[in-house]
Amino acid sequence: MDAYDIFKKLTKGLTFKHRVLGIKNNEQPSKSLEVPKKEEIKVKTEFIKDESDCSNNSDISESEGSDSENADIQLVDGVIIGEKKRKKKKKEKTEDLQKKLDLEEQNRFRNEHGIKVVGRHVPPALKQFSDLMPLYNVSPSLVDTVIQCGYTEPTPVQRQTLPCMLEDRQILACAPTGSGKTAAFLLPILHTLGAPQGGPRVLILCPTRELAHQIYREALRLSASTELRCSVVRNLKESKVKEREATIRKSDIVISTPNRLCYLLNQDNVNITLDKVRWLIIDEADKLFEGSAEQASDFRQQLDQIMSCCGSKQRRVAMFSATHTPAVAKWTRHNLRGLINITVGQRNAATNLVDQELLFCGNENGKLVAFRQLVQKGLKPPVLVFVQSKDRAKQLFKELIYDGINVDVIHADRTQAQRDNVVRSFRVGRIWVLICTELMGRGIDFRGVNLVINYDFPPSAIAYIHRVGRAGRAGQRGRAITFFTQDDVVNLRSIASVMKQSGCVVPEYMLKLKQDPNKRKKLMKKAPRRDKISTLLEKPSKRKLESDKETEQTGKSKDAVAVKNSKASKLRKINNVQRNKNKDKKNINKSNNSKKRKKNVVADKVKKVKK
Repeated sequence: MDAYDIFKKLTKGLTFKHRVLGIKNNEQPSKSLEVPKKEEIKVKTEFIKDESDCSNNSDISESEGSDSENADIQLVDGVIIGEKKRKKKKKEKTEDLQKKLDLEEQNRFRNEHGIKVVGRHVPPALKQFSDLMPLYNVSPSLVDTVIQCGYTEPTPVQRQTLPCMLEDRQILACAPTGSGKTAAFLLPILHTLGAPQGGPRVLILCPTRELAHQIYREALRLSASTELRCSVVRNLKESKVKEREATIRKSDIVISTPNRLCYLLNQDNVNITLDKVRWLIIDEADKLFEGSAEQASDFRQQLDQIMSCCGSKQRRVAMFSATHTPAVAKWTRHNLRGLINITVGQRNAATNLVDQELLFCGNENGKLVAFRQLVQKGLKPPVLVFVQSKDRAKQLFKELIYDGINVDVIHADRTQAQRDNVVRSFRVGRIWVLICTELMGRGIDFRGVNLVINYDFPPSAIAYIHRVGRAGRAGQRGRAITFFTQDDVVNLRSIASVMKQSGCVVPEYMLKLKQDPNKRKKLMKKAPRRDKISTLLEKPSKRKLESDKETEQTGKSKDAVAVKNSKASKLRKINNVQRNKNKDKKNINKSNNSKKRKKNVVADKVKKVKK
């Protein structure tokens, strides 16, 4: 048996590629093989060995076996069998592939922080405030002041809003309450303005005067390292209109409510130009668009007037809110080009930092009893109490002030000085319990509010989200208790679903209640009638006294007066019907006379033609 037969047996069933073996098509593989020489095995005559010697010999045999395995078999023509394959070089990453990888990384980062973005060419989210200096040339002094104000790391809404506004993109941002939306639009504004110039270049609109003052205070804090000027439109009396005009002309950032700004622009004596406005910020946009159709249309007219005054081509619009409504989304789609929608967390959901509870009280007297029980158990001030109207706020204030509670009230009937004083004392801690209406439910940042009590059931889920959002600000835990009666079952399901979304325990029967959309719409327009809160005896008003005197003088009861009024109303209706019939007859006669005149004119023309 020669070498060829041995090779044939060893390679039975195997195939070789000529290109790998280095053999041309015309050539045949060599029939000769070079077999490595075998070493002679030496037999030792030692019969008994130590354990150490056995182990040493085993190690030697293993090393020899490994060498024999790694030894390559070399053919006669120089072909080596068993040679390791060379590793292929990695393909260099192209630009498109790199962009896709960066996009995947950004999407992963956004998902970690609960950021949802809709729009074209959205800039990447920000990781740290220090990245603003190399990426967008933000001054180090501005970044330092932001960190000194307590913003160590950007919040989710700030991570995405800052890059978008620094690249002059129009946005609609929806983020939970207390998530840092005010700093999210103030920081890019302060960077883009740079040095102060004559005339306003940024206009910030908000629904209430208290929120305007809060934004003003935050703007002063963040602009401490700059020379920019901020102002608030207030005290629009005839004697102080000129003063306000002068301050607005000098300021770079103007903060106002839409109604006051439009009133100032419509004055004949005032000459304010908004041609240099680069940014128009609308805070709590859903509040400005909500309400009845007339109220929403009034605001849209005011907004159209303000935007027409801001005639610069570089003008950009940014809208912020804690809730998302269809009215705001529709307006932005039709009026803002290249819009970016930014949503943080679940849309129209309450913050998960607040422990929310529902408490059934039976009737209005039960609410007062439940509130006093909470006081007996112990309240951690400061506490915010929401009611549906200013009359009910006054009644509850009169009840609680006799219980020895350090309480005060704020509503629209109080003067500006009184409202400012109440807010200031509540922030300092001189007031423990503050009774308020929906006026304080939007955007007001009271640091450290531990408890929110919805004494009157909120009219909608959006109002509930904003009320509850007064607690749990800046990452702190809070608590919210909502009283409800049998009359509040209409909105109970919607608010229970909001609570469940935020992780609270809700009874299942509340989520299965039937909804009545017609009743809900009525409640949105007008608050329900409730019994009086006050249990104190009150003096009758002048109107009641006068009406009682009239009934005593005439000697007729109220029922008799009501019957008389109903008969009079029926007679009026009958007279109106007869008048309408007479008008119809007159119109018919007029139309017949006009037809006769036309016929006569035509007949005269025909006679003339014949002649």
